[in-house]
Amino acid sequence: MKGYILKRLLSLIPVLFVVAVVVFLIIHITPGDPASVMLGPEASPREVAELREELGLNLPLYQQFTSWLAGVVQGDFGWSIFMNEPVLQSFFSHLGPTLSLAIFAQLLAVVLAIPFGVIAAKRRGTIIDQTFMGGSLIGISVPSFLLGLLLILLFAVQLRWLPVAGYKPLDAGFFLHIRYLILPAIALGAMQAALIARMTRSSMLDILNANYIKTARSKGLKEKIIIYKHALRNAFIPILTVIGQTFGTLVAGAAVVETVFNIPGIGQLIVNSVERRDFAVIQGTILLVAISYVLINLVVDLLYGVIDPRVRLNRK
Repeated sequence: MKGYILKRLLSLIPVLFVVAVVVFLIIHITPGDPASVMLGPEASPREVAELREELGLNLPLYQQFTSWLAGVVQGDFGWSIFMNEPVLQSFFSHLGPTLSLAIFAQLLAVVLAIPFGVIAAKRRGTIIDQTFMGGSLIGISVPSFLLGLLLILLFAVQLRWLPVAGYKPLDAGFFLHIRYLILPAIALGAMQAALIARMTRSSMLDILNANYIKTARSKGLKEKIIIYKHALRNAFIPILTVIGQTFGTLVAGAAVVETVFNIPGIGQLIVNSVERRDFAVIQGTILLVAISYVLINLVVDLLYGVIDPRVRLNRK
């Protein structure tokens, strides 16, 4: 197992290198000069040129990239010219709200989606199945920002049950923390819940038609034991794949929801950095999010062996 983990980690290096190259080139090709933004419109061309030289922006792109990549390898992701702090410090100071939002959204998605998917598979072709799958289609189709605005209008503005926007850290109180996360978590997790429900239904339908399930029923086993102990466990690998991918998507794609609900997370950090042309923060944050995404997929891959021992056997 250790050899397999090491092999997977080494295979991630070229992927992350390609991500670093693409992010670096896209950011530096995009119009906008951070030196001009920092100094303002009244700055003279000489002052802008001096600041560009101080920041190393006058060097050729390959030299800038080599210098930045060498720092990343040593754990130095650069320095934020606007927040006046290391990029890594900015990332971790904004990571808490994003992780809280992503975890809560994923929990809501899994708790709702898997039972709905199982019920839809058991009731295939009935009105219950059609209702659940119709709801999942709506969840996939409605953008998260639009759903977030509708939730704010209904539950925050009209009913006044929940706050319109903002964020309270966990140390301010667990229930207060959750109260501020309910609406953004629903807006962010709706699409993920729809995807997980559809995958659960599809995987369960394949398993429920298997011969060993028919044999278990003929032996008189209770339906709950057949569904949840035998069928769901064997159907869970593709479901786990979707859960892992959607969680990585939640962490990486929370920018819109965080902007709508004014949550000071990674997404808002990226949006603000793009507006300020803070190249170091954009590059470092996107690369760190990419690293998180591939590590989440690695953990999911390793969990396959916990669910299905045959996967462990195939890795030896």
